[in-house]
Amino acid sequence: MRDVVAAEWIKIRTVRSTGWTMLLTVALGTGLGALVGLSFRNAPARPGFFDPLFAAFYSLTLAQLPLVVFGVVTVTAEYTSGTIHASLAAVPRRGVFYAGKLLGCLPLVLGVSVATVLGSFFASQATLGPDGVGLGAPGVSEAVIGCSLYLTLMCLFAAGLGMLLRSSTVSLAILLPLLFLGSQGLGNVPGLKTFLQYLPDQAGAVMLHLTGPPGDPQFGRDYGAWTGLAILTLWTAAALLAGHLTLRRRDA
Repeated sequence: MRDVVAAEWIKIRTVRSTGWTMLLTVALGTGLGALVGLSFRNAPARPGFFDPLFAAFYSLTLAQLPLVVFGVVTVTAEYTSGTIHASLAAVPRRGVFYAGKLLGCLPLVLGVSVATVLGSFFASQATLGPDGVGLGAPGVSEAVIGCSLYLTLMCLFAAGLGMLLRSSTVSLAILLPLLFLGSQGLGNVPGLKTFLQYLPDQAGAVMLHLTGPPGDPQFGRDYGAWTGLAILTLWTAAALLAGHLTLRRRDA
């Protein structure tokens, strides 16, 4: 397994798009976080509910997209190029091959997720000025950890779906519209919220502080932040398992 992970890491780090994708993730999170914080400056002076962490993590709705693309491409690129035949000849145990891919990209994704969340948090709170909060404020450290896990899980979910469909085009054609619509609040539409609030990105929205306060009839959720993250974890596990079964049962 160590050799397989090392081989997959070589594949990942020697592709030029990897560096640009990771850089874009951090840049989007930090840059948009600063802009959102600036736009919300002095928001507490206006009537209504205000959460400084909404400004901190709203940028992650877009910053997650490069990670989703990375997760899909990591497992589907070899199908596109045809090198999957050589890879499976070198590693005939498909479970080991699949696990090696996931373990090869996991440390990088987790590290970039943490950097993106922290960058977005500090940038947004700096531009919020006196309305911002620090890492020591109640609930902030838990939110930072949870949001980092959210980005990591979304990338793994995308990887599982990519392996299931074995096509980057089809996988991204499903994921990107779903995430764009979710970030635009489709899950808050009263007639759809009952079901859509349990989709992967919507389940993580509570951890990202993108939903309303508990009990809010329109923007609230029927579960808390960590329950939402558990729902996302179940989606991710299901996608990874489906990808594994597809890899085992279908020819390259």
